[in-house]
Amino acid sequence: MNPKVLIAGAGPVGLTLAIELARFGIPVRIFDKAPAPTDKSKAVAVWARTLELFDRAGLAEPLVAAGVKVKAANIIAGTTKIARVAFDGVDTDYAYALMIPQYDTERILDTHLRSLGVTVERGVELARLVDTGTGARASVTRADGTSEDIEADWLVGCDGAHSFVRHGLGMAFDGDTIPAEFILADLRISGDGPPVEELVSHWHEKGVVIFLPLPGNRLRLLANMEASTGAEAPEPTLAEVQAIIDERTPGGLVASDPVWMARFRINERKVADFRSGRVFLAGDAAHIHSPAGGQGMNTGMQDAFNLAWKLALVCRGEAHEQVLASYSSERGAVAETVIKESGRLTKVAMLSGHFEQAARNFIARHLFGLRSVRSAAAGILSELAIAYDGGPLNGGHARGLNGPLPGHRLSPRGRDLIGAGPTPRFALFADESSAASAAIIERHANLLEGAVRPAVAAGGIWLVRPDGYVAMSASAGDWRSVGDYLDGLTGNEPIARGAEPAHSLPA
Repeated sequence: MNPKVLIAGAGPVGLTLAIELARFGIPVRIFDKAPAPTDKSKAVAVWARTLELFDRAGLAEPLVAAGVKVKAANIIAGTTKIARVAFDGVDTDYAYALMIPQYDTERILDTHLRSLGVTVERGVELARLVDTGTGARASVTRADGTSEDIEADWLVGCDGAHSFVRHGLGMAFDGDTIPAEFILADLRISGDGPPVEELVSHWHEKGVVIFLPLPGNRLRLLANMEASTGAEAPEPTLAEVQAIIDERTPGGLVASDPVWMARFRINERKVADFRSGRVFLAGDAAHIHSPAGGQGMNTGMQDAFNLAWKLALVCRGEAHEQVLASYSSERGAVAETVIKESGRLTKVAMLSGHFEQAARNFIARHLFGLRSVRSAAAGILSELAIAYDGGPLNGGHARGLNGPLPGHRLSPRGRDLIGAGPTPRFALFADESSAASAAIIERHANLLEGAVRPAVAAGGIWLVRPDGYVAMSASAGDWRSVGDYLDGLTGNEPIARGAEPAHSLPA
């Protein structure tokens, strides 16, 4: 039996997409050209919004158990603490950054995917792909020399920055390379080192050095340095790492026992469209950016969460294909913001020159002295502030309602999880049930949960997507607007939109 969806690439993004589709009952195959999962720590930060979305599949708990909770981020210049952003005030059950090596993240996801009856096909390489107009045909080759043509309704390229799928589609990967070189080292630090539960960034006239806690009493070090000469950059040495630590920190720290060291350059690139016909791109195949803020893997996994419920509804025949048009516009805007913000943070940290650094430190110290700035920074880093303003799936919203706008996250705290279970369903929130609400639930049983939930705030109705973002709101009793929106998901009519609100406050 041919799969409905074929996934190229079994890193964190591909595994996330496969898990979501499989739990929604969509036949899926996933393959990767690597013969085995990675044994490198690679991307280590999993942020609160990603954990909230994993919670729907029962995966947040095992991920948290395997990682280290980082509860604040610090910026230090010399011996002066310029800023401290704590995460304990953000509106989530996951008020921290989870530091977990990528090999553990992949192991946990792969184990869960197997429990859903899907096994990653390894040592399988994509040789050719064709969009047939009604599906996608992939020609793959295996390490043993055999080959296969696979037919699927849809194909998703989660195959990384050097994506064969992207190249096969002829998509431009526009952007720039930051003119600097960076080193990474996972090692032990002795002495009066950084707090074990906090991220520390040291700003110095020679560059930046960042410490991130890892499981096993290790730290991840990131630092910029002058570009090396020659065609291939040599792997950093422990002596080189120690010299950077001695130069850019207050001193007294000794590095030892490195398990992985690497040298790299930062690219900031993005495709213009995450979709081409029957083929989608997700994760690094669609966008790459600075590791500042640790947003990269999370952005890719949230691509997968966004696409999965839409693909599932279309594959199940429960929503019109127009729903899929929202994927690129929603996630492309997020990727654009991540590229700009992470690049800006990297360039600010790398500022050289006495005057520039003094001005930067002065401004940063005073800005982060404001509670509102620290709160906004925590929301951005945790990715709870991500919203799909202006997205094509945003419906109307009633004036004067207190609560999140269409395209904004509804906090899951204190609520049963939205989007959990074997089917992607929208959730209705209202003051009370009625004959009108019962009629809508009956008419759209394939899209809606079977009962109305308690109202987000008095006097309104909220329709919330399976990924926890608000689809629309209406005044109490305006069930017709809700029905019109849902009719738009299943037919060819555009989604109904309402007037701009007079005001709206977070739920």
